[in-house]
Amino acid sequence: LSLHDALPIYVKSAFLYGKVKEEVYVGQPPGFEDPIHRDKVYVLNKALYGLHQAPRQWYEELSTYLITKGFKRGLVDCTLFTKKTGDDLLLVQIYVDDIIFGSTNELLCREFETVMQEKFEMSAMGEMQFFLGLQVDQRPDGIFIHQTKYVSDILSRFQMEDSKPMDTPIQPNHGIGVDAKGELTDPFTYRAIIGSLMYLTASRPDIMYATCLCARYQSKPKQSHLTAVKRILRYLKGCPSKGLWYPNDDDFDFIAFSDADWGGCDKDSKSTTAGCQFLGSRLVTWQCKKQTSVALSTCEAEYIAASSCCSQVLWIQQQMVDYGLQFLKTPIHCDNEAAIALTKNTENHSKAKHIRIKYHFIRDCYAKELIDMVKIHTDYQRADLFT
Repeated sequence: LSLHDALPIYVKSAFLYGKVKEEVYVGQPPGFEDPIHRDKVYVLNKALYGLHQAPRQWYEELSTYLITKGFKRGLVDCTLFTKKTGDDLLLVQIYVDDIIFGSTNELLCREFETVMQEKFEMSAMGEMQFFLGLQVDQRPDGIFIHQTKYVSDILSRFQMEDSKPMDTPIQPNHGIGVDAKGELTDPFTYRAIIGSLMYLTASRPDIMYATCLCARYQSKPKQSHLTAVKRILRYLKGCPSKGLWYPNDDDFDFIAFSDADWGGCDKDSKSTTAGCQFLGSRLVTWQCKKQTSVALSTCEAEYIAASSCCSQVLWIQQQMVDYGLQFLKTPIHCDNEAAIALTKNTENHSKAKHIRIKYHFIRDCYAKELIDMVKIHTDYQRADLFT
């Protein structure tokens, strides 16, 4: 599937197109009071920005209009609309009042702009270069998504633009923990840095683990924690333009990687689940999250991580159906043979009785051939990046 350049449009005063079904009253705005009827209020006919019903009413208005024009709403992602004309496909992705669309036929893009202008007042932005803070470089051989400008902005905001660059976002033996005897630091500044870094992980999976680790100590951050997050900023200083590369080739094999660090948290001995999913060589989703229960073995920690990865794989499989792609028996690469054996073994082994039932659904997915567990050497485990 080869799409033409992705194009964004912005709908002006989008919420005003939504009609309010409930009775909603608003007070007279300051400076526009009726001198005769000061005790009166207004009843709304259309949605306003700030009204709780406004986004829902706008989406209902837009989706109803697109469906009448022959579009089909996504079964998993309700903000995705598709339209097939012969062998050509038009994709429309909606984010409130910002819309991205692209097609295998450039003529369909022009027709979509005309259809939207018939109903809504909007402005076309030309070829997409920025979207929701992401920079999009559309090149002949692929698309590069990065946040170079955003990196520059946060370095300037936290006075780190002249700092010494670092080669890694976190030390190999970092020792980051509660630090009960450490000196307290300003929590507002710390949380602001964490919030900025969390948004940056949308295109920088290389700082995902370090950022999530430091985010655990936002309630009472110590000086050691502040030093750790500043190291991430110094790492960004050395490589501000890294991002995600999506080549324009035909390799769409869907593969996944699952990993866990057993008892990696010094505070409660809980493990960290890591996973990432690829379409060919394209990294599409990734996860890094501390597990909710204490794993009693490396097998259990890896098994829980594989179950989490399996959930993500099933979601992507269903999502890809809306794009006309179908994947079955998706390989999940795991470097723990015991976890693989536990997935493929339908018998309840005595050593696995303590594992909660909700993690055993991966066995059912394996039996239905929705996934396949594949052994991979630790040296080639791509999910290690997130642990």
